[in-house]
Amino acid sequence: MHELMIGFQPYETFQLLIESGGTDRANTLLVAACDAFARRGKPHAIEVEQFEALATRLFPTAARSARMKAAATLGRSEFLSPKLEQLVIENIEHDLLAYLEEAPTLSEQTMVGIASTADTRVCAVIAARNDISNVALAKLFQLNSRRVYRALAANTSIRPRGPYLNALARSAQMDHKVAWSLAARSDFDTALLAPAFFDLQEADRLKVIEAFALRKTPDAPIKRTIEQVSVATDELSQALMKLFFENRRPEATRLLTQITGLDEIRCGQIAHDVSGAALFVVLRAFGLTGHDGLKVLIHATAHEDEDRSETLKLFARLFQNVSSDAMAFLLSAWRGEVNLLDLAKPKYRPFTQAGSRAKMENAASKDPDVAHAVQALERIGARRAG
Repeated sequence: MHELMIGFQPYETFQLLIESGGTDRANTLLVAACDAFARRGKPHAIEVEQFEALATRLFPTAARSARMKAAATLGRSEFLSPKLEQLVIENIEHDLLAYLEEAPTLSEQTMVGIASTADTRVCAVIAARNDISNVALAKLFQLNSRRVYRALAANTSIRPRGPYLNALARSAQMDHKVAWSLAARSDFDTALLAPAFFDLQEADRLKVIEAFALRKTPDAPIKRTIEQVSVATDELSQALMKLFFENRRPEATRLLTQITGLDEIRCGQIAHDVSGAALFVVLRAFGLTGHDGLKVLIHATAHEDEDRSETLKLFARLFQNVSSDAMAFLLSAWRGEVNLLDLAKPKYRPFTQAGSRAKMENAASKDPDVAHAVQALERIGARRAG
């Protein structure tokens, strides 16, 4: 052990020099000692203890600039104890966020200590680390901070389950950036983003709908209204098709307001959503089949000089795989009538058998409704080009 200790000269040398110098000597010794420790390989426990004693004595006696430089240097070490981490955090000042983000490791004691503070900037950096401890994670989820929740939502090392899942889903309803991050994750049930549907990009809206494919859902309160309208689905599809074909979207807005009970602003978003995702929800909720629903979507979504055949194929598959009850539930979620977290119950979990899903996608691609829809789109494009 003595041989090992002699091999790291700064410990003994610095201890002898501390007594004989002023601030300048303390500055030099502190920076040199931290540099020596950071460059050294994994130290023995007794060496860490000795360096802790040395650093604890030198930091208070050095000038501010020396403390900052020494802390930044020491922070590069992979073998800091909680006490040494605390010295870095207390003295690194402007580089604190960079240190917390880039440090190879951080002890649980350090992470919990930071998560217990009210500084959401540093807490957000801890929330983004892939080595975050469970205790620190629990404290971070208790913070009422958008900055922290955005970091948690984007951290794919955190598995959204139980109360964490509930907290993230609720946060997504209030913060579109949280919703965007959750929509990008493969391990998050995007059906829980239904309340944030209109804050999402087109591709992510489709993800929300696809999350309801081949899936049971709780009864939706709006089903009673839908049952009263269901006898007139043919008239509904014809009316919507005519309004969208003639680009009378304000009138389509009023019609959607009457049948869905949603406010006019929301129905205006649905009527003017040229991606068709929001309109699909309404059409399927009211029982329209792929045959009638695709006719409406063709007129609502077709763009000049744009090939929409792939989008129509996707909607054709969704008409097959997504039930009217599921879309009624999604529509009720927009109306604030259901608890989305019920979807996390075992009986409502999504269908995940990839093989069977692939077979259904293949079957949908051969559906005659798709061919008819694509042909109709081509005819519309030809008329507009003429």
